[in-house]
Amino acid sequence: MKVSVITFPGSNCDHDAMEAFALRGHEVKNIWHKDHDLQSPDLVILPGGFSYGDYLRCGSIAKFSPIMKEVISYAQKGGMLFGICNGFQILTECGLLPGTLMMNKSLQFICQHQYIRVESNDTPYTYGLDKGKALDIPIAHKEGNFFIDEAGLKSLQDNNRIVFRYCDKDGNATPEANPNGALDNIAGICNKERNVMGMMPHPERAASEHVVSQDGLFIIKAIENYFNHR
Repeated sequence: MKVSVITFPGSNCDHDAMEAFALRGHEVKNIWHKDHDLQSPDLVILPGGFSYGDYLRCGSIAKFSPIMKEVISYAQKGGMLFGICNGFQILTECGLLPGTLMMNKSLQFICQHQYIRVESNDTPYTYGLDKGKALDIPIAHKEGNFFIDEAGLKSLQDNNRIVFRYCDKDGNATPEANPNGALDNIAGICNKERNVMGMMPHPERAASEHVVSQDGLFIIKAIENYFNHR
């Protein structure tokens, strides 16, 4: 699998994402935000971090980077596009995913391990995973509070586009298990075509034997399985 990871000024999880896929034997390319060539990937990743210092709004400047014209075109043609944390914020800012990410309910930066529940296995990113499975995936954000209007939420729910919800270790998506106040405990969503996904938690930070949780590998292996079986 060929993976292209975009680096913006202020990205700080780009090399984490690159390493997570390189360790699995995939061909990984680092793409600078001023480039105009995605280098024919099977998967593009918009990584976590603080693109452009999160000035104005998280992701609001990154959407104007030269490479984003190619990223948007790639996604609109059906290419797989995965936004993690700041990458999720960028996807909402450029309109590839609906909704927005607001300040956490606590108004504090949160960095902790967090369980999320698989809500849909009908995506390339959750291919073959058990619905209801709880994954221990770290979070690190101050603007992760997902919000969308009532009609938008109903559309996400009715079309099975909520991919992950925050939950406790037993898989209960309760208010107490919601770290940032996100509407309907939403931690990740996909587009209508299911090729674009954004999530606030960081699976790339839970994908090696050197860290506490390896649950991020479930998502990486799901992507691999999708490519192996399509």
